Amino acid sequence: MSQQKTRTTPHAHAPTTTRRWRNQVGVLALIATGTLLAGCGSIAPGTEQVPSAPAPAVSEAGSATPRLVLTYDGGLLVANARDGAVLSDHKLAGFNRVNPAGDGRSVLVSTAGGFRVLDAGAWSEKHGDHAHHYITEPALTELVFPAGKPGHAVVHAGHTALFGDATGKINIFESTKLATHELPRTDDIQLPEAHHGVAVPLSGGRLLVTDGNAESRNTVKLLSAPDAQHRRNTVAESNQCPGVHGEAVARGEAMVVGCEDGILVIKGEKITKLDAPDAYGRIGNQAGSEASTVVPGDYKTEKEAELERPRTFSLTDTATNSLKLIDIDYSYSFRSLARSASGDALLLGTDGKLHVYDVKTGKEKKAIAVVEAWEEPVDWQQPRPAVHVSGPIAYVTEPKSKQLHLVDLKTGKVSGTVDLPEVPNEITSTEG
Repeated sequence: MSQQKTRTTPHAHAPTTTRRWRNQVGVLALIATGTLLAGCGSIAPGTEQVPSAPAPAVSEAGSATPRLVLTYDGGLLVANARDGAVLSDHKLAGFNRVNPAGDGRSVLVSTAGGFRVLDAGAWSEKHGDHAHHYITEPALTELVFPAGKPGHAVVHAGHTALFGDATGKINIFESTKLATHELPRTDDIQLPEAHHGVAVPLSGGRLLVTDGNAESRNTVKLLSAPDAQHRRNTVAESNQCPGVHGEAVARGEAMVVGCEDGILVIKGEKITKLDAPDAYGRIGNQAGSEASTVVPGDYKTEKEAELERPRTFSLTDTATNSLKLIDIDYSYSFRSLARSASGDALLLGTDGKLHVYDVKTGKEKKAIAVVEAWEEPVDWQQPRPAVHVSGPIAYVTEPKSKQLHLVDLKTGKVSGTVDLPEVPNEITSTEG
């Protein structure tokens, strides 16, 4: 096991930076003063132009059939999550990214023109007291949620939020309403300025959004549920998050959002800033779990580095508003973080091992040898080993060997390895 050292940051309970609008001013009025945004309901553009296609053959399955979707340069692979066997290959030019759509069946592909719907071909339906499971041929549909520079797609509280980086426009829809033959009605919100941002749907119709522009971004706002005129109010706000990037939801719907000098914790209508112990202490990617109040994240301290290969990761406890740093003797990339079903933190190291940590103590529980030692490429779009968890299995890609490894997290052993027809890059899954 690797050597590690725990560092608890001082001043973990930083002052709260919450601001409330005491007067319930609607969003349309706020736009007039240039302070916030407008919302409206719509049918996603482009739906009417989609031609009808013959319905593929559907078979009933005996149980849910989870599936994987992997990207490669110029396309996507759909695989059976049980054994990793590739089921279909879909050509799609360019660098594509994949996000769960939230309906258990579809994947949203961030590609040129917007978020395109890929039907993974397996889903479940409730009929009376029984669930019925179905499978069909995977298909890359012609359905697209239009977006300039499609960025993050976030699923939470039964809704999916899509963020267009080129416009600052957000599309929100009820996750289960996505059908492979038509796009659902969306609640659309226009932020004042475009930026690389994110929106997170929360319970009760609330919404967390970032705010900024192409030059800088340092603000997070919690918005109320829309009223009958689709207006939202700001109920909490913090502008103390320079370089805001990355979000995760923990147990009890506590949220974290990463900053270049620490992290924000959002609980209820209160936003608290936890300062990093370093002047530049960037937390940009986190992995949340409903099973735990603690959120693991990355941690970087070299502001001017072309590429920092970090040897520290962070643990933010949303229950105690405390930030802990764990020093390690290997490095990792932004595709290295994941969580087990029980809430353990998983970190895929450049030493080729999948490290499993107790998030409460920061102690390593085991290290599973999976891939050859590797080094993170300077270009973030280039393939590197990635980890993704679905149920009891951690799926680890190995671009160098064009392989996919299945790691049984209960036994701590590699249970299978699959040769892929292409060099894998990103990976996600559907529950089926």
